Amino acid sequence: MEYCLFTEPQQGFSYDDQLAFARSAEEHGLDGFFRSDHYLRMGEGDARPGPTDAWTTLAGLARETSRIRLGTLVSSVTYRVPAILAIQVAQVDAMSGGRVELGLGTGWFEREHRAYGIPFPPKRFDLLEEQLQVVTGLWSTPDADTFTFHGEHYDLDEAPALPKPVQSPVPVIVGGGGPKRTPALAARYATEFNIGFVSEDVVAEKFAVVRAACEAIGRDPGTLKLSVALPTVVGADDAEIDRRLDAIGRTRDQFDDGANIVGTPSQVAEKVERLRGLGAERVYFQLMDLRDLDHADQIGAEVLPLLPR
Repeated sequence: MEYCLFTEPQQGFSYDDQLAFARSAEEHGLDGFFRSDHYLRMGEGDARPGPTDAWTTLAGLARETSRIRLGTLVSSVTYRVPAILAIQVAQVDAMSGGRVELGLGTGWFEREHRAYGIPFPPKRFDLLEEQLQVVTGLWSTPDADTFTFHGEHYDLDEAPALPKPVQSPVPVIVGGGGPKRTPALAARYATEFNIGFVSEDVVAEKFAVVRAACEAIGRDPGTLKLSVALPTVVGADDAEIDRRLDAIGRTRDQFDDGANIVGTPSQVAEKVERLRGLGAERVYFQLMDLRDLDHADQIGAEVLPLLPR
C-alpha cells in the first residue's frame, strides 16, 4: 500500500504552502505529494494569492525534495498540447531524478475555461485518447528516431521525441467514473486507475469494471495499480475534527457522507483497511486547507504508523 497527500492549491494557496506539505510528506515517510491542475478557485472565498501552475510547481518541488513521488491528479487535456506536455513532464522527471507521475483527464470545470479564455470543446474523450497516444509515443520512441502522429486533433511531423524522461515508463494515471471509455483508456495506456470522491460500493464497482477492461484486451489486471482519492479530515478528538471542518466550511453531517475519510487516526486506519480489501493499492488523502500544516504532520506522524503496508 502507498499513501500520498493530495491538495487543491487553486483554493488560495501559494507555492510555499505546497512546499511545506510536500516536505511534511517526505519527512514522515508518505509516498508522494500530488496536486490538482486548476487555475480558478471553486466556490466562494478568497482566492488570493492566486493560482499556481501545476507543472511549474512540481518542477520547483522536484529540486526541493529527494524521495517522494510528485504528480498531478489530474492535468486537463484542454490546457496543453500533448507534445509540450510530454516535454514538461520529461524535464520535471529529470529534475526529480525519476519521481514524476502524470495524471491526465478530460477536464470538467467549464467556468474556469471561460475565465481564462481556454477552449472547452463539448466532447473531450477523443482529445484524451490522442494525448495519451502522443505523450506515451514520444517517450517510447527510440533516441535516434522521430515520432510522427496524424490524428483528428493533433498532427506531429517527425518530432525529435526528446527529452527522454528518466523513468521508462513514466507512470500515467487515468481516472474517473465513466462506465466505458475511461476504463478502456486506463486499460490501454495507464499504469494506474484512480477513482475519487465516491462511496466504497462504487469503488468496488469501478475497480471491477477496469479489471474487466484489462482482460478484454489481454492485459493482466494485476499490472494496473488501483487507487482512491478522498477528502480527508483527521483529528485527535471531535473538537479537533470539527475545528478543521469549520475551517473548510463544512459540517460533520455534510462531510461524513460515507465516501470521505473523517475521524481519529484509528478510525482512518479502519477506513483504509476496508479500501485495501476492495483492491486499493494507493490512497490519496485530499487535504483542503494548506495553511493547516499540523494536519499534514498528524497524518504522517499519527495515522501512517497505523496503516497497512
